[in-house]
Amino acid sequence: MPRAVVIGGGIGGLTAGIALRRKGWEVTVLERAPRLEPVGAGVAVAANALKALDAIGVGDRVRKLSRLQGQVGLRSPDGRWLTRTTEDKAREKFGDSVVILHRATLVDVLVDALGADALRLGTTVTSVERDSVRTADGVRAADGVLEADLIVAADGIHSATRAALFPAHPGPVYAGVTAWRGLVPALDREIRSTETWGMGLVFGAHQMDDELIYYYATDLSPAGATHGDEREELLRRFGGWHDPIPDLIRASENDRILRNDLYYFDRPLEAMHRGRVALLGDAAHPMTPNLGQGACQAIEDAIVLAMAASGELASEELTSGELATDELTSGESEASASIGGDVMEARLAAYTAARLERTAMITRQAMNICRATKLRNPLAVGLRDAGMKAASRLTPDLMLRSMEQVLGWRPPAPVSSGPGPAARG
Repeated sequence: MPRAVVIGGGIGGLTAGIALRRKGWEVTVLERAPRLEPVGAGVAVAANALKALDAIGVGDRVRKLSRLQGQVGLRSPDGRWLTRTTEDKAREKFGDSVVILHRATLVDVLVDALGADALRLGTTVTSVERDSVRTADGVRAADGVLEADLIVAADGIHSATRAALFPAHPGPVYAGVTAWRGLVPALDREIRSTETWGMGLVFGAHQMDDELIYYYATDLSPAGATHGDEREELLRRFGGWHDPIPDLIRASENDRILRNDLYYFDRPLEAMHRGRVALLGDAAHPMTPNLGQGACQAIEDAIVLAMAASGELASEELTSGELATDELTSGESEASASIGGDVMEARLAAYTAARLERTAMITRQAMNICRATKLRNPLAVGLRDAGMKAASRLTPDLMLRSMEQVLGWRPPAPVSSGPGPAARG
């Protein structure tokens, strides 16, 4: 059967491994960490990503283990609503809403679906060749080489694979914003999902389950700045904001508050593949979290990539089955054979065509929102807030309409296959 090596055991890499295995691939997922300890606290899985997870049979499991976002909206620091909508309206429009769950829970679901036999922890990739991956494993050089028909680089925002494939690309750019994330015990009342915008400041909170609340906060900051006491920094910035923000910060354990600077692509890659190597998730299109789409887009990538690599997406370079048949090992069907380099590159061109423009659009939209949150001038902030309130009165479902291109996505339908081992477009 065709072989795939996935570099990176995060959400995108695990999803890609599952999707490929379901299509008959032999898959090995390589993860540098000796055990999976997901960075982050909570994760939002929106309607588009839930539909993608349905395609690999884990959507309902994720829904069961998560909590619906419910009413959601934007508020000012004094608690006044700027705009809002409800889960019912989102479900009516998109067939699903947004669910919130612990990132570790989502990773556990994906690992279970992938299978332990396909995951290699504590494995460092040292180089990516045309049709193989070299790792630091093994006493002899050959022990650390994994041959592959497809290599999937899901190695994160500072992807070494991306840097090697696209050396002229400038890489991620600092957004000028740092972010805090935390989990705290549930309060004596259930909170609404909300995000509050101030002057250059943002604070969001979501009830994740009956026991935990997930929160995040952002502020302008020089890249790499450090603080001795992150909780005190948060109280200094947000301590005077509306309920329950101060209570959430005070309930935080200082050593469990995560903080990281936010980066994004100011310029998209020219392609999301080179040869047999495909990039996905943050390795392909890092974005700010303002649309809550970082993990969601990695999940979309993974589903589309598995379809493309299996010949289920139309490609201009591969318009008939003859090339695919010629490239297969003699006497074998595609289910048990290697896939020729020309065929795989043509299939990955279909992946780029399906994903590059969409992910670039979402990256731009997220950064546009980030810029709006960075405003510090009181006059500009007042105009921003007044504009949102006025627009919401004129268009009550403004939030949903603004997200239609993002949340309305569905996995593409596979092209029909004619006689022979290769699907074609």
